[in-house]
Amino acid sequence: MDEFKWSDPPSRFAFPIAAAGVPLIFAAAFSTLILALLGLTALAVIGLAATFAICGFFRDPDRVIPTAQGAVVSPADGKVIATALADDGPFFKGECRRVSIFMSVFNVHVNRIPAEGRVTQVRYRPGQFVAADRQDASGRNEHNAVFLETDDGRSLCAVQVAGLIARRIICRVQAGDRVLRGQRFGMICFGSRLDVYLPKEIRLAVAVGDRVSAGSTVLGTFETATGGM
Repeated sequence: MDEFKWSDPPSRFAFPIAAAGVPLIFAAAFSTLILALLGLTALAVIGLAATFAICGFFRDPDRVIPTAQGAVVSPADGKVIATALADDGPFFKGECRRVSIFMSVFNVHVNRIPAEGRVTQVRYRPGQFVAADRQDASGRNEHNAVFLETDDGRSLCAVQVAGLIARRIICRVQAGDRVLRGQRFGMICFGSRLDVYLPKEIRLAVAVGDRVSAGSTVLGTFETATGGM
């Protein structure tokens, strides 16, 4: 039987909301109340719909994390759009496997750590805002790369890539931090993409077109893993 654990303490609320969304939700709800008090019913209804939409976007559900040795979990909710081989790029030295996950505005946008270990570097780069599902988005768009070293010495990199309407990348980890598999580490606001660069020897468990969930879907497994991840 598969075993699971909590990487973050479960929320005390039935509908957890990411902290980044609280000011926006408050502003939308307050504006809706003012419109309702002024008797502007049609605008108040639109405001109410917008408030619920913002709540939905910033939802942050608790996730139980698989504990299988050598497993790497998805850092994002969404659809797998690429599982390509890459060679000696800015995010990984040597040949590797890149798994790209596209997040629409309907997906949960909270990002999670793919494997237990240590953050070795966090590197942010400004850029453009082309559609995140384009193959060249990784190199052209604003992005934030989190470099990890697992407990058994493997290098991984999770890259938060801004999308067409995304205008804010949030990352709450820094170099030297000890992180757990499935731990929340940030989010991208309003449509985006996550690229994960993995050693080529990983045995992938997903394919293009698959739907994945951050923290709970296993992207792949290292067959010869010797350390607890």
